Amino acid sequence: MFESIAHAIPEQTIQYQGVDLCIKRLDLVHPQISGNKFYKLKYNFIEAQKLGFKQVLSFGGAYSNHIAATAFAAHLFGFGSLGIIRGEELQHQARNPTLASAEQFGMQLSFVTRQKYREQKHVDALAQLRQQYPEHYVIPEGGTNALAIRGCREILSSENQQNFDLICCAVGTGGTITGLIEASEEHQHVLGFSALKGNFLCDDVAQLTQKTNWSISDEFCCGGYAKITPELLQFMHDFEQRFAIPLEQVYTAKMLRGIFSMIERGQITDHQRVLVIHTGGLQGRLKGSTEALKSV
Repeated sequence: MFESIAHAIPEQTIQYQGVDLCIKRLDLVHPQISGNKFYKLKYNFIEAQKLGFKQVLSFGGAYSNHIAATAFAAHLFGFGSLGIIRGEELQHQARNPTLASAEQFGMQLSFVTRQKYREQKHVDALAQLRQQYPEHYVIPEGGTNALAIRGCREILSSENQQNFDLICCAVGTGGTITGLIEASEEHQHVLGFSALKGNFLCDDVAQLTQKTNWSISDEFCCGGYAKITPELLQFMHDFEQRFAIPLEQVYTAKMLRGIFSMIERGQITDHQRVLVIHTGGLQGRLKGSTEALKSV
């Protein structure tokens, strides 16, 4: 199913202040089911198919990489799809490229208030949704569940497990970093760069793994989810010009900026072998970081 459409994942080494960073380009795994979303959705769709479902339901914001990837995967594998979208006010507005793409691939969109959206993510509310939509296989927000974690374990190859001391990734709902932690070896440390402000993601991940070889920092989140600053966009522009690797402003740019800052402080050194997971999500990137600087 998913294996038949995956591209080989290249690893590209860059250098900053004498430190080698090997970037695992998950953004190149598939043009539409990009990055970590490929791995998060893989076993969910296999399970939906095995259970005989013909439709899937999931959640996301207006610029959700997960919604875009789910819509395309459903279209590709012959499922119907329903997206619960945060922000009732968006219903009568012009569709942004993410939502327009989701609708193009057949996803029906249901816009709800932000309060109702928060409530629908809880376990009891998910059970109610399964009763309300019994014909739909329900995938949680961001795709994070046990099946997603199983898929994200596959991001690390046996060579990655042997050849690196530090594994870095961006963190949104915690599924990807949990898969990496579960696949990591004892000598490795998994460092997450949170896209959200606050320490709650540490609590969430601690509920998903018994391993302790990991940490998550929110220092480089620019104040919160999807918040950006001129400094972040300037970093994103300069990085892309220097290394020819595209980033997006919600996850990967913040992670790389954090890594560079830690190198500058001596917190990451040339004695460490560093693997950086590029989690994709490029469909949500700003069109031209230089032009975007003018709007911040």
